[in-house]
Amino acid sequence: MTRILLLEDLPEIRVWLKALALQVFPEAQITEAARVHDAREQISAQRFDLALVDLGLPDGSGVEVVAALREAQPEAQSVVVTIHDDDDHLFPALQAGAFGYLLKEQSREQLAEQLRRISAGEPPLSPSIARRVIQYFAAQQRSQFREKTPLMPGVTLTERENEVLLRVAKGFTLPEIGVQLNLSRHTIADYVKQIYRKLNVSSRAEVALEAQRLGLFRR
Repeated sequence: MTRILLLEDLPEIRVWLKALALQVFPEAQITEAARVHDAREQISAQRFDLALVDLGLPDGSGVEVVAALREAQPEAQSVVVTIHDDDDHLFPALQAGAFGYLLKEQSREQLAEQLRRISAGEPPLSPSIARRVIQYFAAQQRSQFREKTPLMPGVTLTERENEVLLRVAKGFTLPEIGVQLNLSRHTIADYVKQIYRKLNVSSRAEVALEAQRLGLFRR
């Protein structure tokens, strides 16, 4: 990430975000903007690898800049950095092409760790935002999954299987689940195989949706 566009209207926050960006990408060349208009001009004038974008700006929304960058420079990635954690801000930003969505309430070290994921091709998402995204798409597909029988006739999940299912849905690896439940990796693998068979699923995405449908995330 050698060329970064930083869009933030508050000077003190802009200084803080610039220091954060340089902490993660020490060799980066950073271009600063305080308004949507300024950011659009910079996008027209030069190429960027990454844009850190605030949403609430004096002359519009940062979503406009996310969309403009995606259209003009599809290879560039936009990451929203904002105080807004509601659906009305989150999903328009993602639909406009945002690669990540971070909340300013996190510490500098937490934000830096999220931004480092970009180099591995992983979208930087604050934990609460990641949960909101999962819940949203689970709700969108809930009706589809209600139509199918989640378990084989006469079969139920045991309490231990529910514990393993929830952790698989949350993205933990088998060794991590084993440590959490004080079981061997091989035992966890057996549980996972049984769960997949009972639920008639074949991927973690389907497992996450089933865990949501069964209400395990509310535990």
